[in-house]
Amino acid sequence: MTVVVFILYLLMMLGFGAYFSKKANSLNAYYLGDRGMNKWVVAMSAQASDMSGWMLMGLPGAIYLSGFSEAWIGIGLVIGTYFNWKIVGRRLRKYSHFCGDSITLPDFLSNRFRDQKGVIRVIASFFILAFFLFYTVSGFVASAKLFGTIFGLDYTTGLIIGAVVVVSYTFMGGFFAVCWTDFIQASMMLIAVLVIPTIICVSGGGFAATMDAVNGQNPYLMSLFTNASSGKAIGFISLISSLAWGLGYFGMPHILVRFMSIKNAEEIKHSRRIAMTWVIICLGAVIMIGLLGNYYVAANGLTVADPERIFMVLCQALCHPAIASILMAAILAAIMSTADSQLLVSASAFSNDMYKHLFRKNASNKELMWVSRIVVAVIAVIAVLVALQGAPSADGVAKEGKSFLDVVMSLVSFAWGGFGATFGPLVLLALFWKRTTLPAAVAGMLVGGITTFVWKFYLSGLSGEIFQIYELVPGFVLSMVTIIVVSLLTKQPSKEIQDEFDAVEHTRLSDMKL
Repeated sequence: MTVVVFILYLLMMLGFGAYFSKKANSLNAYYLGDRGMNKWVVAMSAQASDMSGWMLMGLPGAIYLSGFSEAWIGIGLVIGTYFNWKIVGRRLRKYSHFCGDSITLPDFLSNRFRDQKGVIRVIASFFILAFFLFYTVSGFVASAKLFGTIFGLDYTTGLIIGAVVVVSYTFMGGFFAVCWTDFIQASMMLIAVLVIPTIICVSGGGFAATMDAVNGQNPYLMSLFTNASSGKAIGFISLISSLAWGLGYFGMPHILVRFMSIKNAEEIKHSRRIAMTWVIICLGAVIMIGLLGNYYVAANGLTVADPERIFMVLCQALCHPAIASILMAAILAAIMSTADSQLLVSASAFSNDMYKHLFRKNASNKELMWVSRIVVAVIAVIAVLVALQGAPSADGVAKEGKSFLDVVMSLVSFAWGGFGATFGPLVLLALFWKRTTLPAAVAGMLVGGITTFVWKFYLSGLSGEIFQIYELVPGFVLSMVTIIVVSLLTKQPSKEIQDEFDAVEHTRLSDMKL
């Protein structure tokens, strides 16, 4: 039954790609859905592409081991999600339309600062390709583990199957296929995370009684400031690092492009409400899965060899095999909803912002679309080859000596921090500070991106607690300071740029043909 469910699910995703391939007949359609996506699809797609397999594997596994103290990342993400929709969403939709109808993030930044030499495009595209490679690898690795756990497939086979399916529907349908499959996948994830804690609470005599049992088992499980497994208090640096994940949203290309794609900028506020409802319910339910899973496993004598599999263990223990298969398919949905977005944004960065402006300025739209499709396949192949280098052994330990979960989470953490530090401060200042200049934008991106690499691979190994802080924090702060200082030291933007900024500021949405 499990095999049948997963095959049907994969075929459905491929069907979306084939259907929407007819609509992906222009660059705007392939990259941005012709700016015609509705509020529900934009909201659900943005959040599904955000959460990835981390939500159903990494977070519940961490909560299962250490209790509620591991929820700080989730809290930071909820706060970041809200402010990204509230502050950036509508403004970016309007401004990207004003700036030459920009269809990618590098496109918007280049048009915003009138970068005639294409410096911003090249630098932005380079960082997008570099960080998304790490991100895509993490998704493919997680899918390989999922197929291995459920079907007993070896790592390489599971890796290739996951990559082929994601590449296929992204290759065919572009942004339309990615967003609509994300919508379906987000719905699956929502249902899946609600079912398991509901069943446990009902079987435990109700929510209050069940939570009393959890607290009776280990009072630290419910503590936000004490690690339940060690009994030690959460340190200040650890707390700041977890909350800082929320800063990453301001620089996520695959999320920001959703804002640019919505049909009507006025619908951003409705999408925000949908997105916030989804993310609060899902993260809250996932935290409950980890807490209740700890209690349920102990009370029923179950064995969980790998904490990140707690959701799968509970599905199999609590549900009929057919239902369990559907619920576990949500893990694949979470993985695929992020990987497809990453591949598409990477392809657009290369073809539209590098290939067109550096190598083939007169390339036709048809040529650029085919270049994009080829890049999707090439990036996927590279990601698979990189993922193969970290293949786990039979005991679940990767070649680097780390646990398999540590390897996946390290890749996600680094890519997330890199995007947040490289693009977050620049996006905020480009949208809201008229004085921001082109040299400052270039300097800010370089400082943010380079700081992320240096902090992660060199400074984090030094002694001293400050060097253990998440690399997103110093990268974001230094990038922000750099942009402000360099802007004040360089010639102010041209009158044309400032007039455009004022036009975006004062033009009513009802007067714009969005």
